[in-house]
Amino acid sequence: MTKTYRTIEGTYQGAPFHMVGDGFRVSNYFPSGTNFGQRFSPFILLDYNSPFDFPPSNEMRGVGAHPHRGFETVSIAYEGYVEHHDNHGNHGIIGPGDVQWMTAGSGLLHKEYHEKEFAKRGGTFHFIQLWVNLPRANKMHAPRYQELLKKNMGTAELPDNGGSVRVIAGDYNGTRGPAETFSPVHLFDISFKAQGKAQFELPSSYNTAALVLRGSATINETTEAKEGSFVLFDNTEGEILIEGHSDDTLVIILSGEPINEPMYQHGPFVMNSKEEIMEAFKDFQAGKMGNANF
Repeated sequence: MTKTYRTIEGTYQGAPFHMVGDGFRVSNYFPSGTNFGQRFSPFILLDYNSPFDFPPSNEMRGVGAHPHRGFETVSIAYEGYVEHHDNHGNHGIIGPGDVQWMTAGSGLLHKEYHEKEFAKRGGTFHFIQLWVNLPRANKMHAPRYQELLKKNMGTAELPDNGGSVRVIAGDYNGTRGPAETFSPVHLFDISFKAQGKAQFELPSSYNTAALVLRGSATINETTEAKEGSFVLFDNTEGEILIEGHSDDTLVIILSGEPINEPMYQHGPFVMNSKEEIMEAFKDFQAGKMGNANF
């Protein structure tokens, strides 16, 4: 039986690297890198800090207190350690293989920075932050955190000792991830050994893409994707086949059911209307999201 592969809309590179605060050197893949807008709903933003060596420092490297409302931040650590605090009393540290899934919901202020001991010794930092939209019905949900540790991730082995899949949310061929989501999302990364192959299918209505984080890969037997390539799939039926070219190839897959509602983003707030954005700024300025002294 002939395989039908999901067709590819295009391959994109991220925007030039820039600093977010003084601790995150990122390339923005969307919205500014590609101007997708609603094309990649429910995902709003992808900032990628490719492996970068930070020298030792006694300073707190990162981003100071800032507000969010109406969406979720998903922080994925590959190398290095990130610490966070918020004005609800929450605090945590994630390191290699860990993920923090923060629901900003109705609003909070938080700060995120290199963990103190990691900052002191310096080293390689490799990190992703995603913003995931919330449906209208959940935008004012109480803030919450999911600390998804490496040991609790779903894992699946590829055939013929070809590598492994780490499932953060949704599932990969029946292996489920620990994240709880407000709309359907599949999020997993694949660590290949040379010529290892991963084959899977995701709903055609879900917006789906692959980002090559390290090494290079062949997708659907025809498309060559080098390090840093963001491969966007059409919304068509078909399997996805990825072959890693080397033992260190790493690819992350993002797929989610679109949230078919109006979306307005302004800075740190993502709502359904301009009026709700204005209300968010008023609430922030009036202290309804808490104060910045924490």
